[in-house]
Amino acid sequence: DGLAALCAEAGATVVATDPGKPPGGSELAEAILRAHAREVVLLPNDAELRHPAAAAAAQARAEGVRVAVIPTRSPVQGIAALAVHEPARSFDEDVVAMTSAAGATRCAELAVAEHRSWTMAGVCQAGDVLGLIDGDVAVIGTELAPTAETVLDRMLAAGGEMVTLVLGADLPDAIAERLERHVREGHFAVDTIVYRGGQPSAPLIIGVE
Repeated sequence: DGLAALCAEAGATVVATDPGKPPGGSELAEAILRAHAREVVLLPNDAELRHPAAAAAAQARAEGVRVAVIPTRSPVQGIAALAVHEPARSFDEDVVAMTSAAGATRCAELAVAEHRSWTMAGVCQAGDVLGLIDGDVAVIGTELAPTAETVLDRMLAAGGEMVTLVLGADLPDAIAERLERHVREGHFAVDTIVYRGGQPSAPLIIGVE
């Protein structure tokens, strides 16, 4: 709900979905038409929605709507794209700016392992905290906050000016405050912004721009 409100506040037409039930192309196409605009930018915010988004764009184009799909793989990339959206710009220029902002945002998320398995970072046990950077498991830990700190340090080692933290439904504010402090004390000149996303799927989503 938090992510939906954030995107709607930025002017987006939001498609809300239940966990485990991704929207199909027709549902996304309905949302495009519901925007009542001649030109629409579609932000999937999930790698698994790439094909449904392409199908929705094709369906909407057949209805006379000009649609551009920006291949955002995470909500933090969608947030970055929305932040630079400028309705007064030409459509093509706006798509370029939004695509550039999304592409310049590296993304990570934390998850809890459901069972023992092999990962890119080694063997994890059920209950372990996994830090996924750009979709691959990069860190395996036992507690959420220290694992998130390690993920942040690895991401910021490659540079960055802005950290976005999107808090899941059950993540305590104290952890967000700890992570903000960690960035402030260890990575000078890096700003942090926190959103209460409310997503049930991932306790924490991280973006680095």
